[in-house]
Amino acid sequence: MGKGKGPYLCGLDAAVDVVGGKWKPLILWALYAGRTLRFGELRRHVPGVSEKMLIQQLREMEADGIVHREVYREVPPKVEYSLTELGETLNKALEPLGLWGDKHMERLVARQAEKIEQSA
Repeated sequence: MGKGKGPYLCGLDAAVDVVGGKWKPLILWALYAGRTLRFGELRRHVPGVSEKMLIQQLREMEADGIVHREVYREVPPKVEYSLTELGETLNKALEPLGLWGDKHMERLVARQAEKIEQSA
C-alpha cells in the first residue's frame, strides 16, 4: 500500500502510508459520500495540485484500493473517479481529524505567520 513500505509498526503507520502527503486527504475529501467526479472536476476541487501530481496520487490511491477509476470507451474518452468501500471508510476515519483542524485552524495559521516573521 502507499509507497509499499510495510511491514507496519502499527495501524497508524499503515493509515498514514495510505493517506500521506499533501494531496491525498484533499482528494479523499473531494470524493466524499458516493460522489463521482471526472478528472477536470476533481482538479478544480483540489486547488493548487498539478495535473502530474493529481495523476500520480490517483494512481497510488487506485493501487491501494481507495479510489475506483472507471473508463468509458467513447470519443472523447471519459474517465470518472469515486471512492471504493475501503475509501469511504477511510474518509469517515479522517472526519475527526478535519473537525480538529477546523477547531484549531485560527491558532495554526497564527503559528505559521509567526514562523514566517521569525525567519524573515
